[in-house]
Amino acid sequence: MKHFAVVQHSYSEFLGTLEDQLEKRAISYSYFRVFLNQELPSSALTFDALFLLGGPMSPLETDKYPWLTQELQTIAAFRKAGRPVVGFGLGGLLLAQYEGAELQLEPYHNAYFTTAHLGPAGKGDALAEAVAGRTVMVWSPGTAILPPGKEALLVDDDGRWIAFRPDEGSMSLLFRPEMKPGLIEDILMEEDREVPEHIGELLEEARQRWPEMQQTTDQTLVALVRELSLMSERRKPRVFALKVDTGEEGG
Repeated sequence: MKHFAVVQHSYSEFLGTLEDQLEKRAISYSYFRVFLNQELPSSALTFDALFLLGGPMSPLETDKYPWLTQELQTIAAFRKAGRPVVGFGLGGLLLAQYEGAELQLEPYHNAYFTTAHLGPAGKGDALAEAVAGRTVMVWSPGTAILPPGKEALLVDDDGRWIAFRPDEGSMSLLFRPEMKPGLIEDILMEEDREVPEHIGELLEEARQRWPEMQQTTDQTLVALVRELSLMSERRKPRVFALKVDTGEEGG
């Protein structure tokens, strides 16, 4: 069975609407809740893919959240093992950082709805062409300037990147296909959670656009499956059963 590792950065931000989609495809997943000091995956070879979810902190805040540095090492391990890596929001910024992007703290609450447009690298890419023209919710803790040689798959109304492909097996998204109104409500309820000043407007627009958001989520996952071969089960280490020596001799 296909099995994904999923790194979770806050109580409220999980796979959301993607959980049902993965389960329908017989894909299991394990959460690694680094914000609760859970260890990151010890080996990339025991999983078929790595998902890095959103979160409220910037990748630059390693003094407060030292596990952010460890996540970069996890990305390196999965990339070396040839496992697909997908990042949403904070996860997308971590992928960009790993690739050499210049991270920026401002705007710290980079959250808004926008129309997705094909970027310079978007033509012919299944995800870019599936999402182009649709309204998406961008939500990331800061932004990033892509490194030389990397071009956007999708850009927002102002021409800023919201999706790019670090390599053939990875996808970095600043828009949030897993997001749903209930998840935003949970974020509002998190204790000591800093939120955008206009989060009420975001929530109201999410409620109004919910049917459209669900369709975008479906199309995004189908495109990720196609582009990153997520339905292909990777070779995993064999599990050997221990033979117990009873001391009896066979006849």
